Amino acid sequence: MSELVEHVDEYDRVVGVVERGEAEREGWPHRIATTICRDRAGRILVLRRSETHPRFPGYYDVMVGGAAGVGEPYEEAAARELSEELGVRVPVRFLFKFLCREGISPIWLGVHEAIVPEALVPDPDEIDWQDWVTVAELHESVDQWRFVPGGREALRRYLESGSGRGAGEPAAG
Repeated sequence: MSELVEHVDEYDRVVGVVERGEAEREGWPHRIATTICRDRAGRILVLRRSETHPRFPGYYDVMVGGAAGVGEPYEEAAARELSEELGVRVPVRFLFKFLCREGISPIWLGVHEAIVPEALVPDPDEIDWQDWVTVAELHESVDQWRFVPGGREALRRYLESGSGRGAGEPAAG
């Protein structure tokens, strides 16, 4: 059986329960819970999706995540996905959500942040490569590398919110 998700409206209110593939084919918004990972030094985890990933294979991203299950809050889904994809169990902190219309279909992205250890165990079905980069390095590469569209937009919002400052980085101004 395929993955069930909540079809939501433009205000993130549940309209019904559908298969994720159907939501994507029909362009129905559904919920995706994501986490931007930082290390204790303030660097951000960048990953490249596996070449066999069903969505954006081989693309880079700054978010780990996936579809929120039926009745599953964003925070629970983000923590579950972090454990499944990177093998770590750490608290996630909800930052913001937005309706992303770029990509395969419209999705509500619930963006979280987590401080994670550097020792990760990535799921090879999901992730081919990962590395910790500084915000400055990320600024240099985000428009040069092939990034997942929602990830690029979430990163922009993350950095603009001030959440993207690492340890010892001054506030923009």
